[in-house]
Amino acid sequence: MFDPSLLFRRFKAYAEIETTSDELSDASPSAACEWDLATYLFEELKRIGMRDVALTKYGYVLATLPANGGSGPVFGLIAHMDTSPEASGRQVQVQLHERYDGGPIRLSGAAVLAPADFPELLHYKGQDIITSDGTTLLGADDKAGICAIVSACEYLLRHPEVRHGEVRVAFTPDEEIGRGTEHFPLDDFGAAYAYTVDGGELGELSYETFNACGARAVFHGISVHPGDAKHKMRNAVTLAAEWLNAIPAGERPEYTEGREGFYHALSIRGTVEQTEVSLILRDHDENLLAHRKEVLRSLTDFMNVRCGAGTVELTLKDSYRNMKEYILPHFSIVERAEAAMRQAGVTPKITAVRGGTDGASLSAQGLPCPNLFTGGHNFHGRFEYLPLQSLEKCAETLVHLICGADEPADA
Repeated sequence: MFDPSLLFRRFKAYAEIETTSDELSDASPSAACEWDLATYLFEELKRIGMRDVALTKYGYVLATLPANGGSGPVFGLIAHMDTSPEASGRQVQVQLHERYDGGPIRLSGAAVLAPADFPELLHYKGQDIITSDGTTLLGADDKAGICAIVSACEYLLRHPEVRHGEVRVAFTPDEEIGRGTEHFPLDDFGAAYAYTVDGGELGELSYETFNACGARAVFHGISVHPGDAKHKMRNAVTLAAEWLNAIPAGERPEYTEGREGFYHALSIRGTVEQTEVSLILRDHDENLLAHRKEVLRSLTDFMNVRCGAGTVELTLKDSYRNMKEYILPHFSIVERAEAAMRQAGVTPKITAVRGGTDGASLSAQGLPCPNLFTGGHNFHGRFEYLPLQSLEKCAETLVHLICGADEPADA
């Protein structure tokens, strides 16, 4: 159905455009570089024949795949354009490792993508593996999703004999910093339900995410020359370290899996006078997330009693909720995705997302959005990789999804 070489070239073109979002920016989109891919997609969607192509003032790209003899409710396909600020996305050098032999993949310098560290690699022996050069992330999260959506729409536009209904497409900025739906034009989108194409390995299908909260702790110290500091200095750096070390060590991302939640320290920056710590809290169970918040409040209260009122200021901000409660009343849209995967020869794997998607927020706003696989692995880091054949199956699944949506959904 798809020419793998064309899929690779399209993905490569997207990946080479820097789109790292900026969590410290108040702009929308947060980074000026995000406009580059948005503009590129705006022109490409017009070129392949999509209708109603638009680029909003907040950097969202919208388009319509017009109906071709099909009926049923209008639904949407959504992917995000930005990449995570947790690893560099600048000057990405895309590499294709053809017919992977099952051994270590040597990138640049000392960087090696090896089955000893990432055993899932062995599932793709004999396939073609896409990586960066090992100095940046790849950007499969979520440019693989964009590539699959555009390719599926292009295929149907070029095959007018295939019957299907109307589909709305949206590409969003700033998903990686939790602001992907901040200015989403929900009324203009006009879909009864949608799918985010932002998942991981082949066959992944999710309708459950974490509940998410962001935490910011600011530590206020007193700076005194270290030679005369006894009983005078209050070091904000060491107070921050002490506070962090009091958080349960076994409840970090590197020690958890499945439905186990976590505390994740993202950054620590500052001086003796003032130090700031940024964290995220995650749990599928809302009550367990509430407990994590209380742990941080208790640690903060303890330090303020011991060191003086106002020593630590803690701010907690909820980001998104588990979308499961919003999806279950419309479960036929999950079943529809399962059927499309099977038509593409893919075995569905229902998983709970250990993270979030734009669909979590959109589901809470009344647009149910399960999440579909892209095929990528090791997102947000230098060892991210994408089996080309999994990307091909993603695009094929979307074609079957679009063509199989003529029956009314209960959305």
